Amino acid sequence: MTLTTLHQLVSAGLLTKAEAPALAPVAETFRISVTEAMARPELAAQFVPTLAEMLTRAEELSDPIGDHAHEPTPGLTHRYPDRVILHATQTCEVYCRFCFRRESVGASGHLPEDDLKAALDHIAATPAIREVILTGGDPMVLSPRRLTAILQRLDAIPHVDVVRFHTRIPVVQPARITDALIAALDIRPAVWVVVHTNHPAEITPEAAAALRKLTRAGVPLLSQSVLLQGVNADPDTLEALFRTLIANRVKPYYLHHADLAKGTSHFRTTIAEGQKIMETLRGRLSGIAQPTYVLDIPGGHGKVPIGPNYLVAQGAAWQVTDPKGQRHAYADVTKGDVQQAAQVPILAP
Repeated sequence: MTLTTLHQLVSAGLLTKAEAPALAPVAETFRISVTEAMARPELAAQFVPTLAEMLTRAEELSDPIGDHAHEPTPGLTHRYPDRVILHATQTCEVYCRFCFRRESVGASGHLPEDDLKAALDHIAATPAIREVILTGGDPMVLSPRRLTAILQRLDAIPHVDVVRFHTRIPVVQPARITDALIAALDIRPAVWVVVHTNHPAEITPEAAAALRKLTRAGVPLLSQSVLLQGVNADPDTLEALFRTLIANRVKPYYLHHADLAKGTSHFRTTIAEGQKIMETLRGRLSGIAQPTYVLDIPGGHGKVPIGPNYLVAQGAAWQVTDPKGQRHAYADVTKGDVQQAAQVPILAP
C-alpha cells in the first residue's frame, strides 16, 4: 500500500496525531507518496512532510538547476552539447521532500504526444546528441508498453548511442522490475540505469533481487545519492550505503550536494561538511565504491566536482595529502624538463 495522506502516515506510525493537523498546508503544497518499502522510521525524513518546508530562504529557487533555462521544447532539457534530459513523466512512486523538481513533479500522466514528438524531432535534428537521459518524475513508472514505444523511437535515431534512466523504482517499488520492463530495455543504444538511493536500509532483499534482475539482463547500473542532513550526512551511513551498492553490482556514481530547492534548507549540509565526509571515506573505501561529490551550479550552468582538494601548490612543486591526513612533497615535471629530455640522444643498444 502506498501512503498518500497525513492520516495514512499517522496510521503507519510515521507521524503522530498531534503533528498531522499543522502539516496540512505542507501536504497541499507538495503531495505525499510513500511506498510500503520506504515506510520505515530510518527512511521517513526523506518522504514525510515537516513544518521546515514552509521556510523559504532567499537563495532558494523554483528551478534550482535551470531545467527551463535550457528547454528547446516542452519536456526536454538540452544543457550539454552531447546529451539531453527527456522528462517522460512528472509522476513518481515516492515524493522526496528534498526534490529539486518539487514544484513541477506530481502532475499525473506522461509527456503529451505533441511535446514528445517535438522533443524527439529536436534530438533527431541534432547529431551532436549522443545520449538521452530519461527522467521526470520517474520514467520507470510508465508501463512497459509505453516505455517500449519511446525507446523504439529513440532507437530509430542513428546518432543516439546511449539511453540512461534516472529512477528510484528498483528500490522503492521493486515489483515494477518485470520481465516486460527488462524486454523494453533491449534496444540498440546502450541502456544504463542510474538508481537514486540515499540510505543502506533502502536496499531491501526485494530491491537487491530487482537489481540482480537488471544486471543479469546485461544492464549496467550506477547510483546517485543526495547528501542529506538527518538521513545520511555521516561517513558511517554513506560507507554502509556504498558498500551495499557495490555488493549488488551498482557503481556509486554521484553524491549530490543538496540543491537550492524551496523549503529544503533543513536537508542541506555545508560544502565543507560534505568534503570532510568524502575525505574520511577516501581512507575507508576502494575506488570503485567512491562516488564523485558534485554541485549542480544554480541557474543551469552544469555539475562540477567539489570533493576535497589533496594538492596545494608550493612554487614549482606540490604538497599532497594522503588518505591518513599526512602531507608529502611532490616534485612535478616542468615544461623545461620535458624539452630537455627530448634533446637527449637515444643510443642504440
